[in-house]
Amino acid sequence: MDIKVAAKAPAKQTNACIVVPVHTASKLSGAASSINSRSGNAISRAIKRGDAKTDIGSSLMLFELDKISSDRVLLVGAGESNQASRAQFRTVCTEIANALQKSGAALAIIHLEKSVYVDSESAAWHASTLARILVDSQYQFTLHSKEKTPANRLKKAIFVVPEKEQRACATAARQGLAIANGQSLARDLGNLAPNICTPVYLAKKAQELAKTNSKFTTKILTEAQMSKLGMGAFLSVSRGSKQEGRLICMEYRGADKKKKPTVLLGKGVTFDTGGISIKPSASMDEMKFDMCGAASVFGAMRAISELSPKSNVIGVVAAAENMPDGDASRPGDVVTTMSGQTVEILNTDAEGRLVLCDSLTYVERYKPAAVIDVATLTGACVVALGKVCTAVMSNDDELADQLYQSGQTSGDLAWELPLWDEYQTQLDSNFADMANIGGSPAGAITAGCFLSRFAQNYRWAHLDIAGVAWKGGSEKGATGKPVSLLMDYVLNHA
Repeated sequence: MDIKVAAKAPAKQTNACIVVPVHTASKLSGAASSINSRSGNAISRAIKRGDAKTDIGSSLMLFELDKISSDRVLLVGAGESNQASRAQFRTVCTEIANALQKSGAALAIIHLEKSVYVDSESAAWHASTLARILVDSQYQFTLHSKEKTPANRLKKAIFVVPEKEQRACATAARQGLAIANGQSLARDLGNLAPNICTPVYLAKKAQELAKTNSKFTTKILTEAQMSKLGMGAFLSVSRGSKQEGRLICMEYRGADKKKKPTVLLGKGVTFDTGGISIKPSASMDEMKFDMCGAASVFGAMRAISELSPKSNVIGVVAAAENMPDGDASRPGDVVTTMSGQTVEILNTDAEGRLVLCDSLTYVERYKPAAVIDVATLTGACVVALGKVCTAVMSNDDELADQLYQSGQTSGDLAWELPLWDEYQTQLDSNFADMANIGGSPAGAITAGCFLSRFAQNYRWAHLDIAGVAWKGGSEKGATGKPVSLLMDYVLNHA
């Protein structure tokens, strides 16, 4: 989609839909007031009749109004003027996006007026949020079918903003568009069938992504190279599969070489049977989504490629498949990690932390400013926080707070869980330095405690996205989260 920002609406509006916010019939403002006057009070009459609601989340399409050049005018309920919260503004944006998708309009002229602004946010935030939601609403996964993209999809949107805010809003809209494109890539990778989206496939996608920006380089580690590095935990997961594991490193250098990079590390288990500790067959097909942490790293790196921020970012993907063949790891096996610490594998279905722990040791060579790992790590996280937000665990209070704030700003909500020493004892083992599970109590936290033992030499945060990475049922599919959270953090530190 092409998105432009202007201070005035274009004169020619063929096959366009004008989008205006409405609050109350007695207090029409901006574009709504102008259209109402020219059309013989069509808007105020629609509100008084009850056809047009002013409640947030409502909309009404009006057609061929007198003296209005556009075929369509979309009235969007925006509640009380300047009273919307961040979440409510996102609801308004979603309603706009959904109504436009159904309208068949090729061009949308959206009046992004101050009356709909959230007091705590800049005009730029509104433009970025609207752009991201508008583009994300068009997402369709058609890579495995003959279904074609509908010909009447919205092709262009023009945001009409106050003139003094035009430049900032244009930059922000570009950022929102890039983030949405990154989300689309993350959703595509998550939705791909696991016989196609293998570790080797992800490695090839990383090499393709590197060609889109001259500041990108890619390094791929094979199992033989990982074996030489002593990555015994990682290799214990992939050994049961015919698909070889890969450690994928995407390096973006957009700032001075002396500036320490941010490392984004994604769990990329392309299919998780549970290994010898095999999962129940019901809904096991959804275990192709166990690489959504890796997909979000790809999405963030795609957005970074488009925006070329003045920062250094390393995207690392720990890609493996967890299968139960005759060479698979057994419960009771002891493996030696790259750090030299030993792990007793009590459950082969706790495999994500095994590929991540060696990766956390590996990324130490980048001397990072911060490392953020992203993983669909535990079902316990879904029990703790449901499908609403990501769990954050960190060894640095400031980093945890920054990720929380990025969640608030982006709408990819996050909430911190504690990593107290009292939980660490649950990982005690009689036969190794630690066990790979800590029992059912506080399962998401003990998984974070496990990872923390491999991230002691730098600022680190763990994002457990098991509750938000995909949807099930009739809406089954990857969500693209938390690409927008990661990008808000990256852009804030550019």
